[in-house]
Amino acid sequence: MPQLSAGDTAWVLASAALVLLMTPGLALFYGGMVRAKGVLNMLMMNFAAIGVVSILWVLYGYSLAFSKDVGGGLIGGLGDFGLEGLIGEKSLSGTIPTTVFVAFQAMFAIITVALISGAIADRTKFSAWIVFIVAWATIVYFPVAHWVFFFDDGNGGWIADKIKALDFAGGTAVHINAGAAGLALALVLGRRVGWRRDPMRPHNLPLVLLGAGLLWFGWFGFNAGSALSANGTAGVAFINTQVATAAGLLAWILVEKIRDGKPTTLGAASGAVAGLVAITPACASVTPLGAILVGLAAGVLCALAVGLKTKFGFDDSLDVVGVHLVGGLVGTLIIGFLASAAAPAGVNGLFYGGGFDQLWRQTVAAAAVLAYSFVLTYVIGKVIDKTMGFRISEDDEVSGIDLTEHAETAYDFSTIGGGSRTHGLARGTAVRPEHGARVAASHEPAPRSASDPTSESASEPTSESGPEPGPGEPGQGPEDGPAAAPAEEKEGSWTR
Repeated sequence: MPQLSAGDTAWVLASAALVLLMTPGLALFYGGMVRAKGVLNMLMMNFAAIGVVSILWVLYGYSLAFSKDVGGGLIGGLGDFGLEGLIGEKSLSGTIPTTVFVAFQAMFAIITVALISGAIADRTKFSAWIVFIVAWATIVYFPVAHWVFFFDDGNGGWIADKIKALDFAGGTAVHINAGAAGLALALVLGRRVGWRRDPMRPHNLPLVLLGAGLLWFGWFGFNAGSALSANGTAGVAFINTQVATAAGLLAWILVEKIRDGKPTTLGAASGAVAGLVAITPACASVTPLGAILVGLAAGVLCALAVGLKTKFGFDDSLDVVGVHLVGGLVGTLIIGFLASAAAPAGVNGLFYGGGFDQLWRQTVAAAAVLAYSFVLTYVIGKVIDKTMGFRISEDDEVSGIDLTEHAETAYDFSTIGGGSRTHGLARGTAVRPEHGARVAASHEPAPRSASDPTSESASEPTSESGPEPGPGEPGQGPEDGPAAAPAEEKEGSWTR
């Protein structure tokens, strides 16, 4: 009978805190990639996920995902509603208190929902987003978490216990799930105003790198913490996470160097995240050498995949599809090739003499989660759109979603100071949508001559200062201000 381990408990508690940190890190990562007039909304969408999902998880989310199976491996019951009966000292999940396991898994649910927000940046009603979180977590995430994460000696989730696909930390349940949902919502909401006509570049690259760094740091709790014990499996997952992330970073900027002539900070951040995504399901199934190959494959394929939206005409604002859906597929399927019995999972893939046995299991798991998430998310999105409206108006979008949805601005460009106060918001004055354009215009710096070294135009890339960002780079949003003249796009251009 398992005994409570203080060491394991401390490790999983620390890991839960690390995974929680990933959501603010994601908010900064996404926030830096949007335009300046949308950064607060992006931060709010991510923080709202923390608030809403935390409550849902305690009420019934954990029960649906991890209580005794009632649907042939499809869903759990409501026997643990409100965590009743799970808070006693004798309630254990392995060698840790059940409440610690509940907390750890809650952070996975939060980050999965938050990931979707990047696909619909700059144009989503905040109230509709809150409703979507409740519906999507209940209908999509909780059942999929049961499929993938609930092990019960053959009576658990159908992916985990019946077909026995390997997903150590959430390549299917988190990344493929969120990526497919992001694609569905991008189709429901449609393209942003000016997409492919106006350049939409990241407004704050240091913020992107800071967010990527926090994600990298928190991901050690995500992957190594999934061992649920301070043991050798956690150690393997930890080192595999590090080298795969490093390989993803290097592979992405190498693609940029070959294709565009210069590596970029945005490419480095995106490559690191691609490596993190891909190693998530595989971190206990491959050796460190295999982890390097996983990262290299993800860095190259995701760098190429982010240009697909231009070819197919869907506006995935921050490349949730190109990085998380594609990266999740790479990591999940590559287990079928690179899994080694020397790793903690103890399974051989095709390249180690295991044949196609594990590959078909991985393929079924990936395809099932992708299809379920896409179809159900599309239906949820359409219902919300037809009932309360999912998207803000074009005028509000042009004026800036921060101002129209939250009555705030992230940056004060006036000479007076006090961003919101400048517009009377601190005195309780309501912002009327029809005034949005004039308010947004007041944030724009006055025109300067081209000879002025502080002129905005002086910071724009020229033929001498370097090329425009090349095709396939992720990210979004030009700086606020007068729209730049439309530039001729290369095929697969990342320009939003």
